[in-house]
Amino acid sequence: MSNYQPLSVEFKSGAGAWLTDVDGNRYLDAFSGIAVCGLGHAHPAVQEAIADQASKLIHTSNIYRIPLQEKLAEKLIEHSGMDKVFFGNSGAEANEAAIKLARLHGNNKGINNPTIIVMEKSFHGRTMATLTATGNDKVKKGFAPLVEGFKHIPYNNLDALNEVAETTDDIVAVMVEPIIGEGGILIPDEGYLKAIRAFCDEHDCLMILDEIQTGLCRTGEWFAFQHEGIKPDVMTLAKALGNGVPIGACLASGVAADLFQPGSHGSTFGGNPLAARAALAVINVLEQNKLELRAIELGKRLLDGFKQSLSGIKGIKEIRGKGLMLAIELEKDCADLVGLALEEKLLINVTAGNVIRLLPPLVMSDDEADEVVSKLSGVLKKYLS
Repeated sequence: MSNYQPLSVEFKSGAGAWLTDVDGNRYLDAFSGIAVCGLGHAHPAVQEAIADQASKLIHTSNIYRIPLQEKLAEKLIEHSGMDKVFFGNSGAEANEAAIKLARLHGNNKGINNPTIIVMEKSFHGRTMATLTATGNDKVKKGFAPLVEGFKHIPYNNLDALNEVAETTDDIVAVMVEPIIGEGGILIPDEGYLKAIRAFCDEHDCLMILDEIQTGLCRTGEWFAFQHEGIKPDVMTLAKALGNGVPIGACLASGVAADLFQPGSHGSTFGGNPLAARAALAVINVLEQNKLELRAIELGKRLLDGFKQSLSGIKGIKEIRGKGLMLAIELEKDCADLVGLALEEKLLINVTAGNVIRLLPPLVMSDDEADEVVSKLSGVLKKYLS
């Protein structure tokens, strides 16, 4: 089906921050397959884990205990401070689980028409519930009727959050990205997440953090909520967890951790031995190399490099970032920049129409980061001249 409009390039192999096409050309990857390949391509530890596990056992189903899944859950709990984990196959599935937890929480309180507060410009997935939660009308076109029970408000706007509370008494959760990814790398004010935590405590509703793009060391902490010293009731992960092997996770703490009971929810493939083994290998590499610190260091190098290289260039609205989530926002739409960068053997993304989104692998070297700055700056200077 014609869901996608892929660029003409075809890749046959990868290593670290580089991909090689079928003609032998090498491309520097500053996008990591939408923040999935945080450890780059063909990482030896992940490659070895997948091959070894595939030779032993790939799948049994959750009808039986899966020790690798249990070990993975323990690791995620160790780094997050959460209590329990449900495994699925994607970010959308993780968010579906989170939404179901919010509905169960409301049902237990006697709320018949639960409302989940979600944000404009957000992205949570393409299933019917996560599509409805997403704050982008363009991706919803043609799919009505949507799922009831979601209220959209502006991101990074606490006044709007409090106004909803004044007119709605059936709020069961606030669902938010710590940094809006698909909507253009929007970084909220300091204290925003802490204020949402206080709001949820006051109104006895769940704080749900979609860390599918921000999680697993990308922002300079294992999880972005840790920058503000809080803890959510529910957190969702996917993307970088398997470094390309499909896996999603919904973590819960406190009252939310005990909402699911046998039969409440499930997944045929979720957390199977192969996916769990791959994710354990990813976590081991993140731990051993303290890649949350590397994300801070590399992100600063890239941000400073772009600000210096692009200083005074007309047409650039803002250069921003946190860790290895970076954005160069232009004053006009610039989707064609993806193709222009590809000609220079550089992989980037344009989102929200006019925002260059960069999500480099955490294993990128200083020299490679400098090359990203040099190549993209060159493309931009020509484009905006």
